[in-house]
Amino acid sequence: MYKERLQKLTIAMQKSGLDALALNPSPSLVHLTGLHFHLSERPVIFLYRPESSPALVLPELESSKIDPALGLDLFPYGENPQTWNTVFLRACNHMALNGRTIGVEPGRLRVLELRYLEAGVTHAQIQSAESALAVVRMHKDKTEIAAMQKAVEIAQQALLHTLPLIKNGISEREVASELALQLMRAGSDPELPFTAAVASGPNSANPHALPSDRKLKTGDMLVIDWGASYSGYCSDLTRTFCIQHLDPEFETIGQIVKEANQSAQKAVKPEVPAGKVDHAAREVIDKAGYGAKFTHRTGHGLGLEVHEHPYIYAENQQPLEAGMTFTIEPGIYLPGKGGVRIEDNIVVTQKGCTCLSDLPRDVQILD
Repeated sequence: MYKERLQKLTIAMQKSGLDALALNPSPSLVHLTGLHFHLSERPVIFLYRPESSPALVLPELESSKIDPALGLDLFPYGENPQTWNTVFLRACNHMALNGRTIGVEPGRLRVLELRYLEAGVTHAQIQSAESALAVVRMHKDKTEIAAMQKAVEIAQQALLHTLPLIKNGISEREVASELALQLMRAGSDPELPFTAAVASGPNSANPHALPSDRKLKTGDMLVIDWGASYSGYCSDLTRTFCIQHLDPEFETIGQIVKEANQSAQKAVKPEVPAGKVDHAAREVIDKAGYGAKFTHRTGHGLGLEVHEHPYIYAENQQPLEAGMTFTIEPGIYLPGKGGVRIEDNIVVTQKGCTCLSDLPRDVQILD
């Protein structure tokens, strides 16, 4: 599996004009090697050139975790930081990186590893490998999609076990805590993809609200944005509720957002630009007169990270392809009053798409 992924990476690197790749601990490193490292004061860097075996610079104390079957050339170092530059230099020389164009992940590579890399090479160009890595990671295989389906099922089960506890007077923070507990009980990986957003009343008009001590009360809109992780793969869902009484305007808004969600799903097909999916959702909301209240893109890629390629925004001309996975999450937000968002997880198929999530999409009234 990892050999095939590196072969895909080689093709993507050639198209991007990259001679080599340097990664520190990240989802991309997990995808390409299966190796998990925590970011710490001890630098770790994976070096790849298509012409040679990959190399890994790492703390000596972690060397034993490396499976020899991966075929990595290891460059371990001890606890004295004054020796680390020498080890990085040996690794870079071994990989013949001098004068090469080396790709890195701008959003992931720390200055710590970057400085060791820069000190280990001469006359090299360091540039973004984001597009090459996106090509490799955007297309999910059956195993990856199955893990994402399981992550969705875990998330849905956790929410269903949490809903009976939500009532007038409970705080957002208490709901979020219970949901986190239920996610663990339902089988999520210990490291959740993100902290659940539980936003009530006026807070629900903030798309990225964090749980607060605000207590729920009658008439509140309640937006819950949550997800699970299974075998490292994420789910990311949103459903909207109200406490005891649903305001007629928000009942209407709920139907508009639901229609926008469904319209976007219908637009998903291979070769369709990602931006067309955003347009399909936005057109519904615009026609209803709430266009200015839909303040974010329609979705984002999903996989080992909760936000990855492809991104579903109006100007994105990236053609969709079978195996791509992303969210569809239109919303309408009225500042000072509340908001509605409905988010599902989508897989592009040969003829259209499959929705991994199936919880009801209407605004539900909680007693």
